[in-house]
Amino acid sequence: MKTKMNRIMKTMFAGILAFGMVAFTGCSLDSSPEMGTFQVKLHDAPADYDEVNIFVERVEVNNTTGNQGWQTISEPNESYNLLELTNGVFEMIADVELEVGTYRQVRLVVSRDANTVVIDGVSHGLFVPSGAETGVKLNINAEIREGIVYTLLLDFDALRSVVKTGQSTNPGFILKPVIRATNEALTGNIGGVVTPFDARAVVYAIAGDDTLSTTFADENNGEFLLVGLEEGEYDVSVEPREEGFEGTRFEGNSVTLNETKDVGTIELDAN
Repeated sequence: MKTKMNRIMKTMFAGILAFGMVAFTGCSLDSSPEMGTFQVKLHDAPADYDEVNIFVERVEVNNTTGNQGWQTISEPNESYNLLELTNGVFEMIADVELEVGTYRQVRLVVSRDANTVVIDGVSHGLFVPSGAETGVKLNINAEIREGIVYTLLLDFDALRSVVKTGQSTNPGFILKPVIRATNEALTGNIGGVVTPFDARAVVYAIAGDDTLSTTFADENNGEFLLVGLEEGEYDVSVEPREEGFEGTRFEGNSVTLNETKDVGTIELDAN
């Protein structure tokens, strides 16, 4: 009888232990946070320099409205020539899994003294002024959802970011980053071709009084792509960088989400 009771007790104990393990495992799985993917792509509004090299140390995000809650999501520690990131060419500087939720800010931290601008073959240091070492903070309100990829486009405006100082005979340069952030899923593009190719045209997407995207037409085939445009109506302005050509402007170009508006071939008249 005693042996039979022992067997019954052992069976009951094993069952309780097994149930406990299942319950514990289930609880552990349920407590795992839901995750989504957050990507950050860097591209450029071009400038008339040979190179603009920006050394990106890290990328951070913040899920609060204040200065608390910053977390590092990427540490590229790499130099990027912004002038190579035009006409739809991007550099992925962050690609991570984040807990679901709304992230209010992104911060791009660049080196204080490892940036350069190259003009007529001569490299000049791009010094970041005191106080800017904390990085460039941008409001984004990025909603990260489970299983969804959220891609943030950072348009680094090289022309407005490079500031000349000192005398014209002995210039210095400082870096004051001007960056526009957009959600790739909520944008579209405008593309086309500018001829003659040797006009070396610069192309603008303009809404009202604001220029929202800029690029250079490719000097080999005239192709251009204005990226990161929110849905709406835009004027396309084309200005030659070489003498002997007239600029032009086309109004009423509609941009639709996730699509590229093809404006065809734009031929510049000689003057």
